[in-house]
Amino acid sequence: MSAPLFPIELPILDRFILGQMFAPFMFGIMSFSVILVAGDLLFRLANLVIQNGVSLGTVLRLFIYSLPSVIVLTIPMSCLLASLLGFGGMSSNSELVALKSAGVSFGRIVRPLVIAGIFISVIAFTMNETIVPMSERIAANVLRYEALRTVPPVFKEHVFIREESEGTLRRVLYIGSVKPETGDMTDILVQEFESGRISRLITAPKGSWDGGTWWMYGGQVFDVSNAGAVVPLFSFERQRLNISMMPSELSAGTTDPSEMGIMELYATIRSAALQGNDTNALRMMLHLRIAVPWASVVLVLVGAAVGSRPQRSNSSMGLGLSVMIVFAYYVVMSIFKALGDAGFIPVLAAAWAPNASFLAVGSILTRRANMLG
Repeated sequence: MSAPLFPIELPILDRFILGQMFAPFMFGIMSFSVILVAGDLLFRLANLVIQNGVSLGTVLRLFIYSLPSVIVLTIPMSCLLASLLGFGGMSSNSELVALKSAGVSFGRIVRPLVIAGIFISVIAFTMNETIVPMSERIAANVLRYEALRTVPPVFKEHVFIREESEGTLRRVLYIGSVKPETGDMTDILVQEFESGRISRLITAPKGSWDGGTWWMYGGQVFDVSNAGAVVPLFSFERQRLNISMMPSELSAGTTDPSEMGIMELYATIRSAALQGNDTNALRMMLHLRIAVPWASVVLVLVGAAVGSRPQRSNSSMGLGLSVMIVFAYYVVMSIFKALGDAGFIPVLAAAWAPNASFLAVGSILTRRANMLG
């Protein structure tokens, strides 16, 4: 016997509605993935084979490692397509009319779809925080060192290290450059914190890894008062720098916020804010990491209301309409992102405005669909 489509016991109506959406959802995942892959990824991979002579095995690995990020992008689109085609089919077959005649409201019909959208959003968010960053790092390394045969850099530049204790920032270390093979460092700045404020600064033009210990040379130590005044304390010729990492580990750290998880990104924002740097772009990135996965719920509601018209049941028309709606969503998101990055509106409002706007549209369309028929 084949396994049931929904292993959890659901009401008959919910099983019927979700069953109507399952096939269009899987069709959407495959269709939109093919569109995205054919539009960009395959073109780049073909260039690697033709122009760089990259082996097919390496290209296949790049393709596999790039798929998770593509699938995450297609999930909201597929939710929209599933609701468009599923409800379009139910409407054209007069099943929606029959349900309403039996006293079932359109809101009750949509409810299992919204719940499924929430569940899918959680899955998309989890993938975006776990699988996608890991696969993107691997793909970048394969492309850089195997496909393009790039020589690893002699120096790692702009290395930041943040140290916290019980959720409180204790120290921020900045190194202008470090050489992995020898541990030679330049432009060292250590910021020590007490009760959320900078209490001491240590600067040194150079440092090194010597005998299993990090050392700074020719530096100075400054005290920072509560009022922010910087007072020189003493100079040193040689002073130990407490870092619990080897040179290779220190140089391997990434400073690219796009490759950070939410907690890493949050720590980076806190550190940048304490140093007086502008954090608008980083905070916008953080809020979008949380807001964008919820597009699945919003677009599912819009698709259900629009798809309730019989003329939307055609799959090719539904696919085209899905592309148009998703395009409109990402245009609105890009506009608000630019406004949030520039500081014209609060980043929290800018990140959630696209979802709020489309949720309002979906609610209006749902109310109208509930009054029809």
